[in-house]
Amino acid sequence: MQGRWHNESVNRTYRQYCGLSRALDLLGARWALLVVRDLLTGPKRFTELQDGLPGIPTNVLTARLRELEEVGVVERRAHPRPAGGVVYDLTDYGRELEQPLLALGFWGAKTLGPPEEDEYFSADALALALRGSFRPREARGPARLYRLLIDETSLRVVVKNGEVTVPANSDRDPDVTLETSAGAFSELFAGTLDVDKATSNGRLRVVGEPSEARRFFAMFRTPS
Repeated sequence: MQGRWHNESVNRTYRQYCGLSRALDLLGARWALLVVRDLLTGPKRFTELQDGLPGIPTNVLTARLRELEEVGVVERRAHPRPAGGVVYDLTDYGRELEQPLLALGFWGAKTLGPPEEDEYFSADALALALRGSFRPREARGPARLYRLLIDETSLRVVVKNGEVTVPANSDRDPDVTLETSAGAFSELFAGTLDVDKATSNGRLRVVGEPSEARRFFAMFRTPS
């Protein structure tokens, strides 16, 4: 599948015998990498992808999914009952993109700056960033279910036996809830804002043991 292109896609190729050139042939179209990013956190329906990519035209999302299917990065499959319907998921070949995308994302984050008012804070982007920034050596201690409330975005994170699961599908009450803004979270995540200071000045609200907030941001830290 990876080597086959329909006629329209051939016109976009760089025609260079180079792995980077080939990667751009496959993934260089607008929105393509963000579609892959969102599927790295799990299979999604078409409407779920639309919700996570505000501003993407329906015809563009349709085209990107079709193209990614044709090159063996994405596949369609039936959603288990009782929900039914069709979901989009990454193939094994597509899942190999997690580490390259994490490295590219952390590289881009170095010049990201504080979020603008009209910028969308993506739960899928956050989940992927947490997976990539997890530091197992700092994860000693009891298993914990953390709930993050960042502006209007909610995400559950499980840390257990030195491993992280995010997004975590658990309906039980969280052990700790961390509530903050996207701007404050980015500073805490980068280590430029002290956890205790953020708590005392109201930029971070902790429901649970305050020490768990310090533990969380020790376990998850943006690579320098």
